[in-house]
Amino acid sequence: MARIARKTKRYPSDLTDEERDRLAPLMPKPGRRGRPREVDFREVINAVRYLVRSGCGWRMLPVHFGAWQTVYGWFRELARRFLFQTIHDVELMLDRARQGREESPSAAVIDSQSVKAPSAEMRGFDAGKKVVGRKRHIAVDTDGRLLMVNLTTADISDSAGAQAILDAIRKRWPWVKHLFADGAYDRLKLMDKASYMDFVVEVIRRSDRQQGFNVLPRRWVVERSFGWMTRWRRLVRDYEKRIDVSHAMILVAMGGNLLRRNAHP
Repeated sequence: MARIARKTKRYPSDLTDEERDRLAPLMPKPGRRGRPREVDFREVINAVRYLVRSGCGWRMLPVHFGAWQTVYGWFRELARRFLFQTIHDVELMLDRARQGREESPSAAVIDSQSVKAPSAEMRGFDAGKKVVGRKRHIAVDTDGRLLMVNLTTADISDSAGAQAILDAIRKRWPWVKHLFADGAYDRLKLMDKASYMDFVVEVIRRSDRQQGFNVLPRRWVVERSFGWMTRWRRLVRDYEKRIDVSHAMILVAMGGNLLRRNAHP
């Protein structure tokens, strides 16, 4: 990390030149008409990564990133164009290929995380975790890379949120056939839908005789992914009012991890 930090401009979250070069082909091209574009997309990405990593507010961005209104406006525009989703998925496939694996995974691990969401338009109460906020339903590959995320209110059950995950995985990652889950996903509706969509759901249960903490096969992978996610302080809680903005923040964080891993192996 010290070697990488020397290549950044100001903050550890800034893009290095190698990372900038990997993103350059994906950036929007300037229009043929109108006033020439004055925005440096590298600075916009740097500002968004700084915000997500440090957990600060939009109005508290350092002034050398430019006006926060400009950064926020371009963040919403790039999210609307699915740029952060594209960066994440491209880097995910490249990282799998770099590790000698097929670019499209064939197995995934699903789980959920309830987080407080003080500013959300709609919130729910998770009675099990005693949390008022949103729930993140995610699917990761067997190495912990994020494949899919579905955001709901916290009162939505794990199995209900996973049904939307199944639909999304089939469209984006069609080769996934095997799913690992815990006992909360062993529900009739979910199992029927998984069987209808040609998924195999393997439920990994905790032993009744187990005492204390014990690492369970496969399930520890998704817990580690939640840990990677919450290292970006903006994601410790869900501070976003809109679900689409919160979704983009998650993609910025997890895509940033993959980008740095590929650019600096």
